Amino acid sequence: MNTSTSQSLFEKAKTLFPGGVNSPVRAFKSVGGHPLFFAKGEGAYVWDEDQNKYLDFCCSWGPLILGHAHPHVVKAISETAAKGSSFGAPTRLENQLAELILSNHHYIEKIRFVSSGTEAAMSAIRLARGYTGRDKIIKFEGCYHGHVDSLLVKAGSGLATLGTSSSAGVPQAYANETIVVPLNDIEALEAAVTQYKNQIAVIAIEPIPANNGLLLQDGEFLRYLRQLCTREGILLLFDEVISGFRVGFEGAAGYYGIQPDVLCFGKIIGGGMPVGAYASSAEVMAHVAPEGPVYQAGTLSGNPVAMAAGLAQLSECLRPGFYEELREKTDYLVRNVMAYAQEKAYAFQMFSIGSIFWVSFDGVKPIRRMDEIDERGVQRFAPFHRALLERGVYLGPSGYEVGFISQAHTNADIDFAIAAMKEALDVAYAH
Repeated sequence: MNTSTSQSLFEKAKTLFPGGVNSPVRAFKSVGGHPLFFAKGEGAYVWDEDQNKYLDFCCSWGPLILGHAHPHVVKAISETAAKGSSFGAPTRLENQLAELILSNHHYIEKIRFVSSGTEAAMSAIRLARGYTGRDKIIKFEGCYHGHVDSLLVKAGSGLATLGTSSSAGVPQAYANETIVVPLNDIEALEAAVTQYKNQIAVIAIEPIPANNGLLLQDGEFLRYLRQLCTREGILLLFDEVISGFRVGFEGAAGYYGIQPDVLCFGKIIGGGMPVGAYASSAEVMAHVAPEGPVYQAGTLSGNPVAMAAGLAQLSECLRPGFYEELREKTDYLVRNVMAYAQEKAYAFQMFSIGSIFWVSFDGVKPIRRMDEIDERGVQRFAPFHRALLERGVYLGPSGYEVGFISQAHTNADIDFAIAAMKEALDVAYAH
């Protein structure tokens, strides 16, 4: 496999950007080699600068649920951009996308568009603090909410201690407002709520944690969170940047039938364009400026090109049977690869929900918490990833990242991926 052009571009990029990339998840540090530079995407496939073709299961980290360059999305982007790419003023398209979302998502009443998932999480936390008049927040190990200072925090030394910064440049004073507890640990949560009684504004969680493996939670644990927050006057924040509009139009809230107080969404609502949003009840959202005292603003919020792309994509997602078809394809992939792994007695598991999947080399066991992931198993991902690239299949370059199925993936594509994954498993377990 010749990737010399990508290698040359990466060498140049290292003179321009820190580490040669504009987001650390794009680096190939955990799988070896250099990142691929992509030149084109169409349907379920991407081509790199050396014209190698790959079946893509990264899908721009999830938002391309229709695949690359879907004709409806491309048409919407082109026609809108020709009329002006940004105004910094209201447009009809904002109304139309908001109405489409709100009329088909029964867990929210008002929404505010922003430009990224990180901005959505940051704004939602500020809103929760402004609404409750409290300062502290609870987050969970293994859940990622963007590069927000108060959320780039790892666990402290005790069951319910304050967190410590997990990134240089984050003041310890910010981390001191964040309490980090393990996922699926009711005892730790109760201890935290008791220790910081009437100080906690919000409990933030990825209801389908998909940034540190796919740590599928028991629905009972999520329902307990709802009860705890109601009991203690704490807002429950579902960060659905990945799961929103992905496992169903109403995301994890609809999947589990749980009403959060605030929700965050990501780029799937913009057809892959730079978009995010946070949403809640009309009562809570009334606290956002200019209606209320919680300030949040953005020149590119509600950008018309992104709104048009989102309208085109989400309209397709509302087609009857859309999510069922994606789930069936995902189940077929997982079932066949797992059958082969079991036949070979490999310590391997694939977890999935909706159209999201994750490959784990930890053996056949449920994994609900970050500390249940065996680093030795993750190391097998590097030869697995390399073997897939050589066979024309692209996954995100980390054993902790999940994969995604899009509408563009055909049954033949899935069969191709199954064959490639079987061979890649043989390579991984030969190491």
